Amino acid sequence: MNADTPPSVGIVGLGNIGHYHADRLVELGATLGGGLDIQPDARSRFGDKYGVDTYEEKEAMFEAVDAVIITTPNRFHEEYAVAALDAGLHVLLEKPLAHSLESAERIAAAAKDADGVCMVGFNNRFGNPVRVLKNYQAEGRFGDVHHVEANYVRRRGIPGRGSWFTSEDVAGGGSVIDIGVHAIDLSLYFLDYPEVEEVSAITRSDFGNRDDYAYVEMWGDDVGPEGFDVDDSASAFIRCADGQTISLEVAWAANRPTNDEFYVLGTDAGALFDRASHDLTFFESGVGGGNHLTDTDVETQANDTHKSEQKLFLDAVRTGEHPGLNTVEEGLQVQRVIDAIYRSSEEGNAVSLANVSVEAAGASSDD
Repeated sequence: MNADTPPSVGIVGLGNIGHYHADRLVELGATLGGGLDIQPDARSRFGDKYGVDTYEEKEAMFEAVDAVIITTPNRFHEEYAVAALDAGLHVLLEKPLAHSLESAERIAAAAKDADGVCMVGFNNRFGNPVRVLKNYQAEGRFGDVHHVEANYVRRRGIPGRGSWFTSEDVAGGGSVIDIGVHAIDLSLYFLDYPEVEEVSAITRSDFGNRDDYAYVEMWGDDVGPEGFDVDDSASAFIRCADGQTISLEVAWAANRPTNDEFYVLGTDAGALFDRASHDLTFFESGVGGGNHLTDTDVETQANDTHKSEQKLFLDAVRTGEHPGLNTVEEGLQVQRVIDAIYRSSEEGNAVSLANVSVEAAGASSDD
C-alpha cells in the first residue's frame, strides 16, 4: 500500500473491546474498513454506529482491508489470525496470543512465514511511566535489574460470571490468562525478556464458584457460579536462566486492597510503578557528602495506551516493517509461562522450561 494512504483496518470480534479499538482507529485517522462477527446483533450495532460494512464470513472482509485487529474470545484467535496472515494482512492480536500453548504455537508458525506484520496487544508497555522507566534502564541507571515483584490484584473484579471469560473451554483459564498475562509481560519486559527456566505456582478458585460472592460492581452481567470453572487468583515464582526472578500475585478477587504495583529492583537503583495510578518512583542511595537514600517521584503526561499501541501498529502497516515491539515471539514466551503456571499448580511441583524452545516448530495440531 501507499505509505501516504491511511490504511484500511477491519475489526474481528465486535463486542465491547472491538468498539474500543474502533473508536481509537477513527481518532487516529485510519480507515475503518469493516467489522466481522458471527452474531447478527453485534454486526448490526457495529454497522449502525460506525457506518461501515459488516461481515459474517472472514474471506469477504479480508479482501476489503489492509489489516485487522482481532478482539474475539481467546479460543478463536487462531482461526482468524492464521487466516488473516495467510491472506497477506497485517494483524494486531489482542492478548493473550491464544487460549492454549498449542494454539499459540500455531499462530507463531503462521506469523513466522507471513508477509504481514503481526503484533500482540500488550498495551501496558505504552504507558508513559513505563517508557520513562525503560529509558532510564537503557541508560544504565538501575545497574543490573535482577528481580520484579508484580501485582495485579483486584479486591472484587471477576468479569461477568457466566460469560466466556469464566469458561476454561473458551478463555483457556481465568485470572492468570486474563490479567496475569499483562503482569507477566510487563515483568519480562522490565527484565529485557530473558529466557524463563522454571515456574512454581499455585492457582486458586475461592470466590467465583460461590453463591454468596459479594461484589459492589462487575464488568458484564452476573449469572451466578454455574459454569465457573477457572482460577480467580494465583501466586507464582518465575526463575530465569541468568538468575533474574519474578514474584507474581494475580487475583480477580481477594480479601485485600486492590494492588497494581510493580517493583523493579536493580543493583544501583529500583523503581515502583503503579499501573493503576501511573505513579512512578525511583529509589537510590549514595555516599557523596555522607550516606544517604533518595526517593524521586516522576511526573509524566497521561496517555491512552491502546491508542499509542495502535499508532505503532498503523505505522508498521504503512511501512510493512515490524517495529520490534510486542512481537509474536514475546507473546509465545508469555503463553509458555501461563501454561507452566497452570501445569505447576496441577502437578504440585515446579515446572522446568529450560529445554523447551520458544520456536513454533513441531507444534501439535490438537489442543
